[in-house]
Amino acid sequence: MRDAEQTRQNILTVAADEIHQHGFKATSLSVILNRCEISKGALYHHFSSKIELGYAVFEEIYTPMFLNVWHTPLDVDDPIEGLCDFLTAMTEDMSCSEVVCGCPLNNLCEEMANVDEGFRLRILSMQEQLNQLITDAFERVSDDLRTDLAGSQVGYFIVATLNGATSLSKSSRNKVLFQQVIAELCLYIRALKK
Repeated sequence: MRDAEQTRQNILTVAADEIHQHGFKATSLSVILNRCEISKGALYHHFSSKIELGYAVFEEIYTPMFLNVWHTPLDVDDPIEGLCDFLTAMTEDMSCSEVVCGCPLNNLCEEMANVDEGFRLRILSMQEQLNQLITDAFERVSDDLRTDLAGSQVGYFIVATLNGATSLSKSSRNKVLFQQVIAELCLYIRALKK
């Protein structure tokens, strides 16, 4: 990887961490510059503005990371159990900082969707991609599922419940509450089977 590519990737990685820790608006370009040990000119060589940097973090770091995490549980023979295993493992593996900081993608969605049209459109695209992953997985095993299901609505409901649980755990700083909501979500998901 060339130095310019490494510098750009380092900026994205640091910015993603800063946005996760502090939110987009409170993220300081000065802190990013200091952590990356680069000049302002080097930053602006790669990104013309803070908002462009935010878009790049969303598109190149958060969205692929988020969608890739969902592929594994949905690509198994039984995506219902795969999804429940995935969600249950999430409750067990969640660190204290994740309880306090929340999901980086969910945080950015909550903060920026109503503030910036560029973020809103990127968030919508990512949500549609995730919903399609869930819908496709359920269609693959549709013979095992109830016939009255609307796959797209089910996918959005699952993600909305997870996002709500994440927000609850963040605001309450209560991992147990997150675990309880996810346990209920898994009951719902398993009830999708015939």
